[in-house]
Amino acid sequence: MADHVARIITFSGIDGAGKTTQIESLSAQLIQLGYRVTRVAFWDDVAVLPKLRAGVSWRILRKKGIPEPSASLRNDKNVHTWYLALVRRVFYLLDSLRLRSVVHRLTGGDSDFVIFDRYMYDQVVQVRARHWLARRYIRLLITLTPVPDIGLILDASPDDAFSRKPEYPLSFMHEYRKSFLGLRAFVPELTVISPASIEEVKQRILARVLLASAVSSDEANLVRPSGNSILSNSP
Repeated sequence: MADHVARIITFSGIDGAGKTTQIESLSAQLIQLGYRVTRVAFWDDVAVLPKLRAGVSWRILRKKGIPEPSASLRNDKNVHTWYLALVRRVFYLLDSLRLRSVVHRLTGGDSDFVIFDRYMYDQVVQVRARHWLARRYIRLLITLTPVPDIGLILDASPDDAFSRKPEYPLSFMHEYRKSFLGLRAFVPELTVISPASIEEVKQRILARVLLASAVSSDEANLVRPSGNSILSNSP
C-alpha cells in the first residue's frame, strides 16, 4: 500500500457467529496476497483492566446466586442490574478512549491491515437503548470510537449459534442479535454479512475487503462479479 496507513477491519457479532474462523481465514488470504496483517483481540489488547472487571463481575454474580462464569465479564452479558450496568458504562467509556490510542498507534505502524476480533460495537450493544439518556450515551461512545475502514457484523441464527456456544439463554441470544442488527441505526457504515455456509461467508468477506480497501485493480479482479473468490485453497 503506497500510503503506508493500515486499514482497520473489525468483526462483531453474537457469540457463535463464527468470527474466529472468518478472521483466521481472512488473515491467511491477505498474507497470501503479500500483505502484512496484525490481529487484535479487543478484550485482551484494548479493554481497560479486564482482570479487575472479571473480579467485580464475579462478586456481583455470586451475591445474586448465579454460578461462576466460565471466562470473564464477557460471559455475563445476559445479567442486567443497575449497579453492574453503571460499572460497565464507566469501563466502556475508558475502553473507547483507549481504543483511540490503540488505533492511532497501529494505523501508523508497519501493517497493511489491522483486524479486530470484536470492537467497541460489541460493548455498545450491551447498553439497552430503551431510554433517551441511554441512546445519548451510545452516541457518545460511537462518536469517540474510530470508524473502521471495514466494519463487519457477522449475522447468524441464534439457534445455530446457541448450538455451537450454549453459554447464554436462547432468549438472550435472540435479543442480542437484534441489538447487533440495530447498530446500523447508529453506524450506517457497518456491513452485515448474512448467514450462509462458512465458505460462502469467506468469499463475501474477502470480496468486501478487496473491493472496499481500494487495492490495485489486479487484486480486485481476484473477486469475480458473482462474489466468488478464486482463492479456493484458503484454509
